[in-house]
Amino acid sequence: MPVTVSRFHRLPDRLRVMDEVAAKARLHQDLRQARAAVLDRLKGLSDYDVRRPLTPTGTNFLGLVKHLATWESRYLGNVMGRPCPEPIPAWDDRSARGNDMWATELESRSHVLALFERVTAHSDATINELPLDAPGHVPWWHADVTLLDVVAHLIGETRQHAGHADVLRELLDGEIGSGRHTSTVEDDELFWKQRWAEVDRVARTVASDTN
Repeated sequence: MPVTVSRFHRLPDRLRVMDEVAAKARLHQDLRQARAAVLDRLKGLSDYDVRRPLTPTGTNFLGLVKHLATWESRYLGNVMGRPCPEPIPAWDDRSARGNDMWATELESRSHVLALFERVTAHSDATINELPLDAPGHVPWWHADVTLLDVVAHLIGETRQHAGHADVLRELLDGEIGSGRHTSTVEDDELFWKQRWAEVDRVARTVASDTN
């Protein structure tokens, strides 16, 4: 059992409720911010650029959103005893394995984004309605969990994919940062060329010293 949840039960009831409310609010905020960071990376991109494979394994922007919607629907759906109404394949459906990482011709950009919006709305309701120590079960982990475990895991996973999206966007068109802090490599091209050269110089120096 996570330490945070067990600590709640050692507090007086009034303080425990206050502590849990604050903790849940902060976790929920972190999850929302991570989701928003992923969606932000799609802004301004063509339908081709949000779909096309940008790594040797086919990683793409729309696939990241579809993947996050798929797994969030499972973690904050069936795992917590609140099945998501979306027609998403079961986690152990081998015929669908890997299909969550890309969008088909029949899945438009608006379709995938709307799916993500509906799934996250269901997830938000689960977080709002259940206490952090609400029990759940993750069959692919073969483990009993709490809502706290699930939300903490999703924050980490969503942030990880937000990082992937950051790198993809920089490689695609040079855009870095997000929101009000968005810029491009070209905005300060000399600085980034000097930074790249210095990092590369150090890497080559260290490599030659260890050979």
